[in-house]
Amino acid sequence: MKKTKSITVNFIMNTILTMSSFIFPLITFPYVSRILLPEGTGKVSFVTSVVSYFAMFAQLGIPVYGIRACARVRDDRRELSRTVQELFLINLIMSILVCMVLYMAVIYIPRLNNEKSLFIVISLLILFNAIGMEWLYKALEQYTYITIRSMLFKLVAVIAMFFLVREPKDYVRYGAITIFASSASNILNFCNVRNYIDISPSGPYRLRRHVKAISVFFAMSCASTIYTNLDAVMLGFMKSDIDVGYYNAAVKIKGILLGLVTSLGTVLLPRVSYYIENGLKDKFHDIAAKAINFVFLIAVPLCVYFVLFAKESIYFLSGKAYEGSIVPMQIIMPTLIFIGLTNIMGIQMLVPMGKEKYVLYSEIAGAVVDLFLNVLMIPLFAAAGAAMGTLVAEIVVWIVQFYFLKNDIKNIFIRRSYVYVVVAAAISVLISFWVKWMGWSSFITMAISACLYFGGYILLLSLVKDPLIFEIKKKVCTIYHRIVIR
Repeated sequence: MKKTKSITVNFIMNTILTMSSFIFPLITFPYVSRILLPEGTGKVSFVTSVVSYFAMFAQLGIPVYGIRACARVRDDRRELSRTVQELFLINLIMSILVCMVLYMAVIYIPRLNNEKSLFIVISLLILFNAIGMEWLYKALEQYTYITIRSMLFKLVAVIAMFFLVREPKDYVRYGAITIFASSASNILNFCNVRNYIDISPSGPYRLRRHVKAISVFFAMSCASTIYTNLDAVMLGFMKSDIDVGYYNAAVKIKGILLGLVTSLGTVLLPRVSYYIENGLKDKFHDIAAKAINFVFLIAVPLCVYFVLFAKESIYFLSGKAYEGSIVPMQIIMPTLIFIGLTNIMGIQMLVPMGKEKYVLYSEIAGAVVDLFLNVLMIPLFAAAGAAMGTLVAEIVVWIVQFYFLKNDIKNIFIRRSYVYVVVAAAISVLISFWVKWMGWSSFITMAISACLYFGGYILLLSLVKDPLIFEIKKKVCTIYHRIVIR
C-alpha cells in the first residue's frame, strides 16, 4: 500500500456522509410525506423497489466484488486500469440490456404501465450506477471526495424538493429528485476517473477471470435484493399503494438509522481486503472486533429509543396521516442490530476471507424465509406483516453467518461484555420515558427525550469506563487538538 489512509479519517468522512444522508431525508421527508400523502410516497417506493430488481441484474454484484478486486491491485496502476475497464465493460453492457427489458416490461404489464413516467425516471438509476464506478473510489478509499461530492448534490436536491414538489401529483418530480440526490453525482465519478486509472485501452482484456467471482456476488445481490425489496413489491401487488406508503415511512426511518450503525463497517472492506491479501490476520481480527463492538454500542440504544418513541417519530417525520406506520416501525427496529452485525460478519469478514459463498447461503435463507412469511402475513397484517417477515429474515441471516464464522468470531463476543450497554440503555429509558406522557408536540417530545436518553446513555458508559467510548473520546480529542489548537 503506497500510502495508507487513516481509518479514522475515512470513518470521519463516512460519518459526515452518513449524517448528510440522515439530514437529507430528515429535512425533505416530513415535507414530502405531507404533500404526497401515503399514496404518493407509496407509488415512488413501489416503483423504486421494482427497478431495484432490474438494477440488481445490471450490476451483477460488481459494487461489492469491484471493491475487493480493485483494492488488491491498487498499487499497480496498469493492472488497476485493466481491472476497472473490464468491470466497467461488463457493467455497461448488462445495464443497456436490462434497461431494454425493463422498458418492455413497463409497456406490456398493466400494473407497471400505470406509472410509465415514473419508471422511466427511476430507471436512470441503472445507467448512473454503470458509469459511476463507485466501487473504484471505495477501493482507493477516496472517502473525502465521495463525501464532498455527495453532499453537494444532496444540497441541490433539497432546494429542488421545496421548489418543485408542491402538490400530490408531483410524485414523479419527487422520484426524479431522489435519483438526482443519490446517483447523479456518478457523472462526476466518470469524469474524474482519469486521475486514478489510464483511460486508454489496457488490454488484452480477460473478462472470463471475473465470471466466477461475479456469479457468486451476483447471487448474493439477488438474495439480498429479494428480501430487502420484496416487502414493498408484494405489498404493492397484494394490497395498495397506501399500505406501501405506511411501510415505506417505517423503512425510511430504519434506513436513516442504519446508516449510522453501518458507518464504520462501510470504510473497512478495502482495508481488510488488503490485510487478508498480505497475511495481516491480527490486524484483520482487531478491526473486526472494534467494528462489532461499535455496532452494539450504537444499534442497541437506537433500537430501544425508536421502539419506545415510534409514534412521535412517525408523527414528526411523516404526519398523522401515517399512523399506520407506527406498529411496522416498532416491529422492524430490532433489525438495526442484526443488519449491523451481518454487515460486519458478511461483507467485512467473510468476503475479504474469500468465503462469500457463505454470505450467499445466509442471504438465500433470509430471502426464502421472507418470501414465505410475506405470503402468510401480508394478507392478514399488511405493512405490519411485511415488517415481521423482514425481522425474522434478518435474524436468520445472522444465525447462518454466525455458524460459518463461529471459529473466528466467538472470541470477539466472549472478550467483550455487553451487559453495560444493555443496562445503560435500560436506565436511559427510565430517565427519558416520562416525557412521552407530558402531552407536548411530537417535535418537543423527541427533542427532550432524545437529549435525556442518549445523554444519559453516553454518561453511564463513560462512568463505567467503556473501552470503546474511551477510545472514541480519545480520537475526538486528538482530532480537536490537531485542527483547533495547532
